[in-house]
Amino acid sequence: MILTLAWLVLVLSLLAWIGQLISLLAPKTAERFGLTEPWDEVDPVFYADGRAECLWDSLTLWTLPLAAFLLILDNPFWILWGFTGGGMYIYFAGRGIAQRITMQLRDIDVGKIPALKTAFIFLALWGCCGMVMIALAFASINRIYAP
Repeated sequence: MILTLAWLVLVLSLLAWIGQLISLLAPKTAERFGLTEPWDEVDPVFYADGRAECLWDSLTLWTLPLAAFLLILDNPFWILWGFTGGGMYIYFAGRGIAQRITMQLRDIDVGKIPALKTAFIFLALWGCCGMVMIALAFASINRIYAP
C-alpha cells in the first residue's frame, strides 16, 4: 500500500513540477498543452501572477517527487523530504485555489470554466499528495520512535 501511494505521489507530483518548468521555459508550449491560460484569455494581473508562480514553483516543487522517489528506494531521508515536499504541495494547492476564487470574486478574469475546473481538480489532487506524504512521514516516525 505504501509503495503504491509513493508511486502515485511520484507521478502526480512530477506532473506538477514538470508542468511548471514547461510554463516557465516555454510558455507558448504550456498554453498549447493546456498547462496555463493564454495571456489573451485572462486578466493581465492573473497572467503576470502566473508567470511569477511558475518561476517559484519550478524552484520548489521538486521536493515532493524527491521524497516519493526516496520512499520507493526505502531511503530514510524520504521522511525529511516528505515533510518538506508535503508542506510545499499543500501550500501550492491552497494558494492556487484561493488565488482563483479570490480573483473571481473581484471580477478578475482567471480563465474559462473548463480550465478552472481542471485547475481545481489537479490542485486538490496535489494538495492531497502533500497530505498523504506528511501522514506517511508521521506514521514512519511513530514506528521508529514508539516505545
